[in-house]
Amino acid sequence: MEYIITFKNTNLAIKAEQCLLEQGLQIGVLPLPSQISAGCGICLRVNQDVVRRALVVLAEKTVDEIGLFSRLSVDGKYAYSEIKDRSALMEQKNQKICSLLDSCTSGGCGAKISPGELSELLKGLPAFYDKNLIVGYDSSDDAAVYKIDDRHSLVTTADFFPPMVNDPKTFGRIAAANALSDVYAMGGKPVTALNLVFFPQSMDIGILRAILEGGAEKTMEASAVLAGGHSIYDKEPKYGLAVTGIVENDKILRNNTPEAGHKLILTKPLGTGIIMAALRGDAASVESVKKAVSSMERLNKYAAEKMCGYNISACTDITGFGLLAHALEMVSDKVSILLYQDEIPYFKEAYQYADEYLVTAAGQRNRNYLAGKADVDSLPFALQELLFDPQTSGGLLISVDPVQAEELLTAIQADDPAAKIIGEVVERKEKILMFS
Repeated sequence: MEYIITFKNTNLAIKAEQCLLEQGLQIGVLPLPSQISAGCGICLRVNQDVVRRALVVLAEKTVDEIGLFSRLSVDGKYAYSEIKDRSALMEQKNQKICSLLDSCTSGGCGAKISPGELSELLKGLPAFYDKNLIVGYDSSDDAAVYKIDDRHSLVTTADFFPPMVNDPKTFGRIAAANALSDVYAMGGKPVTALNLVFFPQSMDIGILRAILEGGAEKTMEASAVLAGGHSIYDKEPKYGLAVTGIVENDKILRNNTPEAGHKLILTKPLGTGIIMAALRGDAASVESVKKAVSSMERLNKYAAEKMCGYNISACTDITGFGLLAHALEMVSDKVSILLYQDEIPYFKEAYQYADEYLVTAAGQRNRNYLAGKADVDSLPFALQELLFDPQTSGGLLISVDPVQAEELLTAIQADDPAAKIIGEVVERKEKILMFS
């Protein structure tokens, strides 16, 4: 069970959001569902664990004239019921949670800490020097790389997040595919994986089993061994993997070593974050959700395998920081990135939703972080949002020799038909990220 709070005007909604966030309450901002006629264009979503506290805080802060609706998922669609008498709710005890989305206020890679905040957090942490640590957290790369002998290195990574879909097995598949992706982005092959599990005591344990089954399916597809893991109780369900892979020392791929003149290939379309936000707001079409889920479930294994034998200067995967922030990680004092705005693949439904101002909080965090680094003012608003949109289990961004780019693209498109050449690496310009 979750609840929707509506407001008579936008100013009240903004004030309410600020008040609740200041109290550390987890909330979601949604467009007003079409089934609710009263209220301004946006509303707040809270789960049953915090609704009582949220109502108390709003009363204390004199945020009045609010509406309150319960929201239940029925056969894949949301049903809303207005709650006029809130006295019983104020005394309500925790109930058994039966829906993944009802239990979470954010999902997928959209739950990530913003790149700017993360960078500040990591500054000055004590570090032990080891000459065999080839890639560590001092860079913004996708995984750590540790040399084990003259021929091979280990690739290690961990990734987990709250659900972005209601079906638990689908969630498990997506979370596992997302975690495995970091090894592929470094040029490696996954070898072992460990489950990372956070699960509410109030939730049906059968849901957890289905999540683990989905994760096991993707781990098996990657030809990796599921070797154990760790689990704890938590207020919200979260799932992912700690993955160890292996890579040949002369084939390690970094994200910040692209060569000027190389072309950039993106292997999956953008827009999964916006579509999943539309799903939470009961505004996404069934077809758009199917497309997004299929993309998120797909391993980057197949595109990564196609890179073998080509002159690849850099690679990264596109996840919660969005295309532009991950592209920013590629630039250096020697190169800038030029993106072809008409060649960027995206889900047409995501463009439509963005054009209707259905955006994500994580996308706005990415936009704020990139202010002054990427001038997007000349681009259509919907395309801007897609460039900032947090991707869950997004595609690979590959920097490849221009002579080989079309051949590699054709090979990748055999399994990932949405892949396109979306830009190029150029000699360093005054601007870091540019568009043509």
